[in-house]
Amino acid sequence: MNMDGGRRVFHRFGSSSSSDNGGSNNSKQQKVCFHWRQGKCTRYPCPFLHSELPNAGSGKRAHQGLGAEENQRGGRGGLRRSANYYFNNNNNNNNTWGRVQSQQPVSSNMTTVKKIEKLCNHWVQGSCKFGDNCKYLHQWSTGDCFSLLAPLEGHQQVVTGIALPSGSDKLYTGSQDETVRLWDCQSGQLAGLVNLGGAVGCMLSEGPWVFVGLANLVKAWNVLTSTDLSLNGPVGQVYSLVVGNDLLFAGTQDGTILAWKCNVAANCFEPAASFKGHTLAVVTLVVGGNRMYSGSMDHSIKVWSLETLQCIQTLSGHTDVVMSVLCWDQFLLSASLDKTVKVWVATETGNLEVTYTHTEEHGLLTLCGMHDSEAKPVLLCSCNDNSIRVYDLPSFSERGRIFGKKEVRSIQIGPGGLFFTGDGSGQVRVWKWSAEQTLTS
Repeated sequence: MNMDGGRRVFHRFGSSSSSDNGGSNNSKQQKVCFHWRQGKCTRYPCPFLHSELPNAGSGKRAHQGLGAEENQRGGRGGLRRSANYYFNNNNNNNNTWGRVQSQQPVSSNMTTVKKIEKLCNHWVQGSCKFGDNCKYLHQWSTGDCFSLLAPLEGHQQVVTGIALPSGSDKLYTGSQDETVRLWDCQSGQLAGLVNLGGAVGCMLSEGPWVFVGLANLVKAWNVLTSTDLSLNGPVGQVYSLVVGNDLLFAGTQDGTILAWKCNVAANCFEPAASFKGHTLAVVTLVVGGNRMYSGSMDHSIKVWSLETLQCIQTLSGHTDVVMSVLCWDQFLLSASLDKTVKVWVATETGNLEVTYTHTEEHGLLTLCGMHDSEAKPVLLCSCNDNSIRVYDLPSFSERGRIFGKKEVRSIQIGPGGLFFTGDGSGQVRVWKWSAEQTLTS
């Protein structure tokens, strides 16, 4: 590094070309703008280079782009998947999700500028002047294992639920903007709008039923019969819903978990049980086998027997809000704002203990387990830095990342390799797993 006219510049690697004569134009060819490297050069035209590497064919060794990392792929354990596999895909013959936006290849820019794995805010706003030379990402994901098919615009606040009911060709999305939107699964166009008069805390679909968690209420819609029910009893906002053992469970703001049983003959839901034990709101629920697991703002996870309806164990390994719980094979996975994902396994006594802790740099919001295009289990971990990390299981080798305008609060699996994300800006995105690329020499 030297000082030139009071401005700091960096010399490019390698000796000067024999054709360099020291003129102003040639001087620019030999120096990289210090301010540009920090992403804040405002001079136009700038007398220094706004690029890092020599042109192809210059005789210098080229820098290779970031290729697909060889990931360790352990076990083919099955992730517990929701019952929402009735989305009308038709093997992509008629599906037009992909007509809105295609994904740009990751490697094209990597040979010019080494990218920082962070979304460029100026690019998001459509005003980045650096183009391909920007050191931040100008794409919504990294990795080549999935692609963005379409963004669904309309919600004005954070998307808190996504549902795919059986027997419907509509995608349901709920938001804190007090609406539920229905999207046509073939065109991606808005097909309906329901104003609820209250923020949506969560959504769940089971068979033809769509359940919506609201303040002091759960709405239940049957998309086949057009039945519209209101389930009373919750105190405060309903943050989580799950179905198990023929019961509907709702985690509420006051720490209580309420249960209803569906009366098919009367076409209604009857109160069945009330689970008390958490001291703060229950924000996540999952059912595995004959047990239900609840995560709470009180930093704990409780294990409930669906046979006795009693709490049989309290897990206290997290030091902040437990935001998401997930069952995978014989394991329980939990994610917390304490920046960890914990893997729990049952001991010989039947109690759950932590067998592995995965640490992130940011707090975790949502876990979603699914299978990739080769039926291998993967884990999607939404963090509060507006990104989703995608990991192989059980190795936790990273496959790629997905970025949102704001934090992603909802992830929902679809059929045929589709999945959906909803972020804090109100945007819903449709993604699809890609077939593994085979590298050839």
